Amino acid sequence: MDMNTKELLKKVRQIEISIRGVVNEVFAGEYHSVFKGRGMEFAEVREYQVGDDVRNIDWNVTSRMNHPYVKVFDEERELTVMILFDSSSSEAFGTRGSTKGQVAIEIAALLASSAIKNNDKVGLIIFSDGVDKFVPPRKGRQHVLRVIRELLYIGSLHESERSAQTNLAEALKFLNQILKRRATVFLISDFMTEGFDKDLQIANKRHDLVAIHLIDPLEEALPSVGLIELEDLETGEVLLLDTSDREVRDTVATTADSDKLKLERYFKSIGMDYIDIYTHQSYVKPLTRFFRMRAKRFH
Repeated sequence: MDMNTKELLKKVRQIEISIRGVVNEVFAGEYHSVFKGRGMEFAEVREYQVGDDVRNIDWNVTSRMNHPYVKVFDEERELTVMILFDSSSSEAFGTRGSTKGQVAIEIAALLASSAIKNNDKVGLIIFSDGVDKFVPPRKGRQHVLRVIRELLYIGSLHESERSAQTNLAEALKFLNQILKRRATVFLISDFMTEGFDKDLQIANKRHDLVAIHLIDPLEEALPSVGLIELEDLETGEVLLLDTSDREVRDTVATTADSDKLKLERYFKSIGMDYIDIYTHQSYVKPLTRFFRMRAKRFH
């Protein structure tokens, strides 16, 4: 069902009000201290001086000249923050309070507001089986309201109006085509898709890519409630499970744990940061913890 404009604007204001405190208190300083240092452009190489950051040593020039040389960077005037938002039908799933899609919208709105507050550009790519919507990166309050409006519109669609499939590879190819300069990219998805490894690797080399992995608790642990029907929202396949059978519950838990571990190992293998967000818990704590961890790493 489509929201009318009045309802949409009301929801935009509600999200703005609900996240304003978090943006002000937590993310304004954390966000910029963590990502500011990555928005740099290479300018020149010069001889190493006492006090220079050893991480900036240019080893190729150093080995040729037999003397340490460092890369000098000019800081860009602003960052570009791009949000990659999975809107496929599995995002409509939720068993404890919020759906994955609802949590994703709030996180995306929070990150977009943080970017604008720090005078950075923010853009949006909404994808499912292809790229559904592209909002080019811009600055300003009106622009962030447009980003939130687009997210809320997608969130208002019934699962039958959404694409059942997820094509993350297609969205990453599009990202790599349209963003020529390095950006900070937040990829918000439940990662219930395959075949994206190569494109994710390319995007992660070009950009500062952070995966926000959305998980519903029921996906990892089934309660003992007898016979239940489970439908895969992406394939439409219906499964009848006897949850009173301990073996069935253990199999579901083991499979989910194995899939999660495989994904995390892959992220680590390409040097990519990720955050697990559970739909039945506050997303503020894991996001804050992640930002602080990165601040320690880069400073």
